[in-house]
Formats: sequence, structure tokens, C-alpha cells
Amino acid sequence: MSRYRMFAPSVAAAALVLGLGTPAHAAGKADRARAAIATAEGKIQAGDAAGVGTLLPQRQAEARHELNTAKEDLAAGRKEDSIAAANRASAIAEAALGEAAKRKEADAAAADNQRAEAERQAAEAQRVAIAAQAEKERAEAKRASAESDAAIAQQQTAEANARANSANARAAIAETLAAQTPPASAQVETTVTTETKPVARASTARKTVKTKVVRKAPAKKAPATADRTSTTVTTQTVTR
Repeated sequence: MSRYRMFAPSVAAAALVLGLGTPAHAAGKADRARAAIATAEGKIQAGDAAGVGTLLPQRQAEARHELNTAKEDLAAGRKEDSIAAANRASAIAEAALGEAAKRKEADAAAADNQRAEAERQAAEAQRVAIAAQAEKERAEAKRASAESDAAIAQQQTAEANARANSANARAAIAETLAAQTPPASAQVETTVTTETKPVARASTARKTVKTKVVRKAPAKKAPATADRTSTTVTTQTVTR
């Protein structure tokens, strides 16, 4: 009995302390719930500004649902549930914001790659166009050279034809004149050839008289010759 009496004041004191401290503790939870709700709202708004609603609309809607649940729990006095719901909303919004940032970075990198590829393709297309233009110019130069050669060959052919026509015309005129000119009368040409040959004359004998003085007989002279002329007549008929 004495023990109960001794314990009763202690229990009463503890109850008094708990009774006095309960309203303050409850007020602290409400503030914590409001702070958690404000934090969740800030993160969701940041996600909206960052385009999370466009990139991850389902995640953003889930964060808003948890935020609304936290507000409803706080209004109903379920402060612990409100704090938990607000924290879930903050976590969902923060995760969605981070994922959206990563997606944006990936999209930016992809855009940079696409832009670089487009620039490379444009440079390649320009190079191909320049090469095609150069090839076209070379082809035009070859075509112009071929046309010039063809014109020169055509001119040479025309000149050759003109010379051939002129020669044919001269030949035709010559044939016409030959046909119109009567044949010339026959003429006789006589060639006289005169040949002179020496003719031996009769020699005259001489007598040698011997005397006392012996002398050599004079040398005999060669018989004198006489010229003989023969004439050859050659007749040739010439037609003019």
C-alpha cells in the first residue's frame, strides 16, 4: 500500500508532463508537414520550369498526386501521413528533375552530333559539287576541243573538195578544147646526112738511076687520097 502511494504521485507527475507536452509536439508535426509540403511544391514547380511535365509527364503527375495526398492528410490531422506523402512527392519530383536533366543533356549531345554530322555531310556535298563542277569544265573543254578539231577537219575536207573540183573543171575544159580542135596536117621532115670518106689515088712509079755514087733511094710517099662524099636521106612523118 505504501508502495502504491509512493508510485501514484510519480505517475501523476508523468501524466501531467505528458499532458502539457502533447500540444507542442503536435504543433511541431504540423509545421514539419507544412515544410515538407512546401519543399515538394518547390521541386514540382522546378520540374515544370525544366520541362519535366513534357519529358516525363507521368512522373510529374505522380509527384502532384502525392503532394495533394499530403495536403489532404494535413487537413485531416494525419500529420505523420502528410509528412510521408510530402516526402514521397519531393523524392519523385527530384528524381524526375534529375532524369529530365540527363535526357536534356543526352538530347543536346545528340543534337551536337547531328549538327556535326550535318556539317560534315554539307562539306562532303560541297566537295562533291566542286569535283563535279571541275569534271564538267573538263568535259566542256574536251567538247570544245573536239568541235574545233571537227571544224578544222571539215574545213580541210572542203578545201580538198574545192581543189578536186577545180582539177576536174580544168580537166573537163582540156577535154572540151581537145575535142573542139581539129587534128593538124601531117608534115614530112627530111634529114640529110653527108659523110665524106677519103679515096686512095693511083700511085706513080719512079725509076732509080744507078751511078757511081750510091745513094739511097728516097722514101716513097703515101699515095694521095681523094675525098668521097655520100649523102643519106631520112624521111620522117610528123603529125601535129
